[in-house]
Amino acid sequence: MLVFRLICFSLYGLSVLPTLASMVKWDHWSVRMFDFPRIQIVVIHVISLVLVSLIEDPEGPWYMFFFVSLLVSLAYQFSKIYPYTPFSRKEVRRCRETADQNEIALMVSNVLTPNRQVERLLQLVQRYQPDILLTLESDQWWQEQLSVLEIDYPYTVKVPLDNLYGMHLYSKLPLLEPKVRYLVEEGIPSIHTSVRLRSGERIAIHCLHPEPPSPTESETSTSRDAELLIVGKNVQKSSIPVIVLGDLNDVAWSRTTKLFQKISGLLDPRIGRGFFNTFHADYWFLRWPLDHVFISKEFQLRTIKVLPAIGSDHFPVFMHLHLNPPKAHLNNPQQDPPDRDERDWADEKIERADPKIRIL
Repeated sequence: MLVFRLICFSLYGLSVLPTLASMVKWDHWSVRMFDFPRIQIVVIHVISLVLVSLIEDPEGPWYMFFFVSLLVSLAYQFSKIYPYTPFSRKEVRRCRETADQNEIALMVSNVLTPNRQVERLLQLVQRYQPDILLTLESDQWWQEQLSVLEIDYPYTVKVPLDNLYGMHLYSKLPLLEPKVRYLVEEGIPSIHTSVRLRSGERIAIHCLHPEPPSPTESETSTSRDAELLIVGKNVQKSSIPVIVLGDLNDVAWSRTTKLFQKISGLLDPRIGRGFFNTFHADYWFLRWPLDHVFISKEFQLRTIKVLPAIGSDHFPVFMHLHLNPPKAHLNNPQQDPPDRDERDWADEKIERADPKIRIL
């Protein structure tokens, strides 16, 4: 019985302590890491509740404290991931109209620099035929291997780096005035460009891969958060439809990503449809959504898929969109505009990062 109670107490700690940690605004990696595994934490909560309910002869108020605090903690954690379940209202309407010239298909793939299974990615490109392919962590070797794509993808932006932050953009559609920017950190690029659709309409695309909070990269989430929020402030003012895509090194339900959505006004097609976990490809029990495509209200969704593994620690993600401004009102934004405290927090984050560029 003592061993059983010790197991219950250990699982209780694994449930409640991450919840308490994730509620604070400290940006140290040891705290921010609890933003990621909320799905796994919910599972631990459920197991903990089942085991606690099996305790014989519960000891009065302590038992009630454990049980009630587990329920409250579970409710908090589930509330964060609930929007990404099929039970939630969809934020982006699915388009069922006949395909036309206002279509755009995108593929995002963090290839993992030392990965050499390039053929697996090329096969996916051949199968899904995206209009836009964004690769992340792609170095000079990957650039050389992907050069075969340039027959069909004549418009490119190439930033080969060997620091895990290389980035390549391949497009079938014309890229207008593409720019490479280092918003916060030297050596961590982002790509910003307009794209002309086959209909002649212009849209803006912003490709990101900010530095994650981790013991091996950035001690805090400040630079990552600042990069997202800078882009959010800029796209809010865009006069044309916007897509932001990439490996954001943050999950869809984090405080920063939600604030990014509030500031930018962009929508998440995953809401009401599923998690679409893209990381970690090697461990089915440790997966969450790190690769994102956020869109402005003028778009509707045709398809969203997580694609098969290519040897990387990330799965590629594919999204097919339809630009349909007259039906923008049919989408259901679920983020309210940021309040004063949230705007102040965003400004504080950006100031603390001391960015090199604020206006894209």
